[in-house]
Amino acid sequence: MNIGVDAAALGMSNAVVAHTNDVNSGYWNPAGLIGLEDGQVALMHASYFANIAQYDYAAYAKPIDTESAWGISLIRFGVDDILNTTQLIDGNGNIDYNRISKFSTADYGLTLSYARKLKIPGFQYGVNAKVIRRVIGDFANSWGFGFDVGLQFERDDWKFGLMLRDITTTYNVWSINEEEYKKIKDAVPGENQELPESTEITLPKAQFGMSKKFEFHNETSLLASGNLNMQFTKTNDLIATDFVSIDPAIGFEYSYTDLVFLRAGVGNFQNVTQIDNSKKVGFQPNIGLGFKYKGIQIDYALTDLGDQSAALYSNIFSVKVDLSIFR
Repeated sequence: MNIGVDAAALGMSNAVVAHTNDVNSGYWNPAGLIGLEDGQVALMHASYFANIAQYDYAAYAKPIDTESAWGISLIRFGVDDILNTTQLIDGNGNIDYNRISKFSTADYGLTLSYARKLKIPGFQYGVNAKVIRRVIGDFANSWGFGFDVGLQFERDDWKFGLMLRDITTTYNVWSINEEEYKKIKDAVPGENQELPESTEITLPKAQFGMSKKFEFHNETSLLASGNLNMQFTKTNDLIATDFVSIDPAIGFEYSYTDLVFLRAGVGNFQNVTQIDNSKKVGFQPNIGLGFKYKGIQIDYALTDLGDQSAALYSNIFSVKVDLSIFR
């Protein structure tokens, strides 16, 4: 749930909390769903870590009336066909390759979103209710629930956004298959003697953003936006205190006649400890490209989300369709 969705947003280093206004707002800031004029569908796919992991996303949203809108989205991040070699050696100490099986591990996030205009001009809010499902083959599975709240405000062509994620703290409660656990309990003497923790907690996070779109006379425009991504714990972020850690991000989108889009962004600023214990600021650059024609928009992003892996860059594709084109 932390990676992000939509190649257009990822190409801008996720700095979209203030101006998001389409079907993907259900993830970035549900208040942005108010910007919908008709129903929209979005799809995205990305492969990570040399195609080992697959990340997929689908969403639908539409206006309820002129004052409100709703949406639903589903995210899956999974690794499939993992070899289970826990039974490779039989009871007589012989290796038997027929005892190898396969399993998958996957995380799912289902989000229901609702947005509404406030009576104060320029203000709108949105809420998310999230259901989290995590499955590790036959070994373990969990359910979790959480809530997000978003707010947007526009004045004098400036847009501001605030997204509060997991505001009540999101809990995942695990169920461990004890029969499967017993099979690996003594694989390493003295290890894995107790069942893992059954509760997983996701602490609240906040994102504050602002953006402005500059229109030019030659049918081009430049959208500039920035985010302050906050975690209420001390991390390696660029700004880190015992109370809050802040990771800034900036993004730009240059468009021609609302038909062709070029995007760039930089974020994930981290204080990285070097081998000699010195500190160096690391960051994540992203670029993107998009095309829109008659209500169909296709976007691509080249992003550094696999920063801890051997394959540093990931290719992300997404498509967004205005359902009004079918009427």
